Amino acid sequence: MSRLILFNKPFGVLPQFTDRGTVSPRPTLSAYVDVPGVYPAGRLDLDSEGLLLLTDDGRLQARIADPRFKMPKTYLVQVEGEPGEPALERLRTGVALKDGPTRPAIVARIDAPELWPRDPPVRFRKTVADCWIALTITEGRNRQVRRMTAAVGHPTLRLVRWRIGDWTLDGIAPGEWRDASG
Repeated sequence: MSRLILFNKPFGVLPQFTDRGTVSPRPTLSAYVDVPGVYPAGRLDLDSEGLLLLTDDGRLQARIADPRFKMPKTYLVQVEGEPGEPALERLRTGVALKDGPTRPAIVARIDAPELWPRDPPVRFRKTVADCWIALTITEGRNRQVRRMTAAVGHPTLRLVRWRIGDWTLDGIAPGEWRDASG
């Protein structure tokens, strides 16, 4: 039977078990998940937080991570400024990035979600408004959500992946994990 772990990756943690090639080691998954034989299904940047799936099943890992399977991934995104309907519509129809256009996304403005405090906190500026959006994509290019929001004029301040397919972060604190096998 294959193993599936749902992990709430904290900000500043590498989405891998070792940190190769750096002078000062950074925190990795090995500080949080002591389950032999599991590996991340996809990535989540060092400066992003939230749901990371780990499995020991190569076929499941491919189904989750490979863009050809179009598994939806939902992010809660704090952006600089207050995107109006034209910016949101650009995200909905696909954004032109340097590596080509993105697939259409599902996007909506949302109230600020009740999340854990981030360490370090997001930089606050009195003169610059911010707001939250929920953004669902079906691909997973490098730093895609950050590049998409920047392309429509609203850089990402905080990025939390909340859902992958049917799996969510509900009830999992930062640095904690739950076994979803079986």
